[in-house]
Amino acid sequence: MKNSTRQNRTRFKLKKVTDRKRLSIFKSNNHIYAQIINDEKGVTLASASSLEKSIRTENKTKKELAERIGKEIAKRSIENGIKEVAFDKGKYKYHGIIKILAEAARAEGLNF
Repeated sequence: MKNSTRQNRTRFKLKKVTDRKRLSIFKSNNHIYAQIINDEKGVTLASASSLEKSIRTENKTKKELAERIGKEIAKRSIENGIKEVAFDKGKYKYHGIIKILAEAARAEGLNF
């Protein structure tokens, strides 16, 4: 898969500036995914997505799903002892669904 210029720039700056775990966001046309990644070990520590049975069964709009996933990823990462992360928005601009997800995660206690 070819990375976009914006995605490469975002990841390069994140890895250069900080040694925090990375909150990576991906969205397709139908679903939203969030992962907490430890780049030193190359391991996913926590994840949440709109494909999960508990989230998928709720009939919600994409914006409501993004908020739910943001709260869920924050809850799961705090359970694993991770409160500070670097926000990796990937190739997406910080608006719309990405912004809603980020603000929901911040409201639940994640720092970035």
